[in-house]
Amino acid sequence: MTSTELTDCYTGYIACLNSQNWSELGQFVDEDVHYNGQRIGLEGYRAMLENDFEAIPDLHFNVGLLIAEPPRVACQLRFDCRPVGELFGFPVNGRTVQFSENVFYEFRNGRICNVWSVIDKAAVGDQLEGH
Repeated sequence: MTSTELTDCYTGYIACLNSQNWSELGQFVDEDVHYNGQRIGLEGYRAMLENDFEAIPDLHFNVGLLIAEPPRVACQLRFDCRPVGELFGFPVNGRTVQFSENVFYEFRNGRICNVWSVIDKAAVGDQLEGH
């Protein structure tokens, strides 16, 4: 894949997530996907995302910085949302919070096969202090 093709594929993946079109997830994610070094497979990946949307009904993946250098993509995702209960161990309970995720993807045969994610969980705690 070229950088442009990789970027197009990735933006299609983000659109799939934002529309919660889980039946199409396999077009973007490999059956044998690994997340932070652990094989979770496509079904485990889908379950993780469905749980995220259950905990954060207004979850929307906003692409910030995006770098595509085949076979990898690096992206800063930004979130502005209202989790219904706890998020990362913090009692958010419907309050609006903003945080980011720095995530790296590796593609094989046009699909995501590895994901490495670091979420700025401290940002959530910082916003809740004093409330």
